[in-house]
Amino acid sequence: MPRIERSAILHRLRGLIEECRPIVGGGAGTGLSAKCEAAGGIDLIVIYNSGRYRMAGRGSLAGILAYGNANQIVMDMAREVLPVVPNTPVLAGVNGTDPFVDFDVFLDDVRRVGFSGIQNFPTVGLIDGNFRKNLEETGMSYSLEVDVVARARKKDLLTTPYVFDVEQAKDMARAGADILVAHMGLTVGGSIGAETAFTLDDSIRLINEISEAARSVRDDVILLCHGGPIAMPADAQKVLDACPNCHGFYGASSMERLPVESALVEQTRTFKAMTR
Repeated sequence: MPRIERSAILHRLRGLIEECRPIVGGGAGTGLSAKCEAAGGIDLIVIYNSGRYRMAGRGSLAGILAYGNANQIVMDMAREVLPVVPNTPVLAGVNGTDPFVDFDVFLDDVRRVGFSGIQNFPTVGLIDGNFRKNLEETGMSYSLEVDVVARARKKDLLTTPYVFDVEQAKDMARAGADILVAHMGLTVGGSIGAETAFTLDDSIRLINEISEAARSVRDDVILLCHGGPIAMPADAQKVLDACPNCHGFYGASSMERLPVESALVEQTRTFKAMTR
């Protein structure tokens, strides 16, 4: 599949910003999810291993654990997703800490199959505490994800990394990232969503801090919000209203899991309410 050029994607996205229209990206765990998102007018689609697990009824954090080869899963998913959304940029979630991957070769493969860009997922940014410290101490650090983003940028792939704090925002901006996605944690809600999360006010505060940090490095960085309590359109609207330099929203569970859960439950209940 032919990929969409980075310059063309950025031209369109900057046009949306100039028109004060939000940029909306979404995760897709199946070809049907991607096709429906494209029909709804989505601007970017990202596929990664958690999408497959999520749509199989498992929590999104399954993508962080050793249940499969994350980078290979994404390449397998490409065959399902890329052909059904030829006019929408599709990005690959890349596990940048995988010590068994030659990323110059792998990123060339990502380009070849038709991906327009990358995102850093699975990411150690979702891990904290002593486990995170040990990962950093033993060579499986967030800095490797920054390095992969820099490599992808040199290959002219669109780069849309997750960032979790102000220092990561600066590091990714220095690496040349096009779009920073301020990650507020596992999305709340639904049957397999988080119960522990930031408040919306806490998220707004952190998103503004991340925005300011990124813009201190480069003023052309695009910023999207994601995750935690930002689960529904009304939540994202509150963030956009309170964060002047946030240009839109990226949803994963919000874009496919939560809508599917509610729609299937309601449809089944409607059928079960039939009389005879």
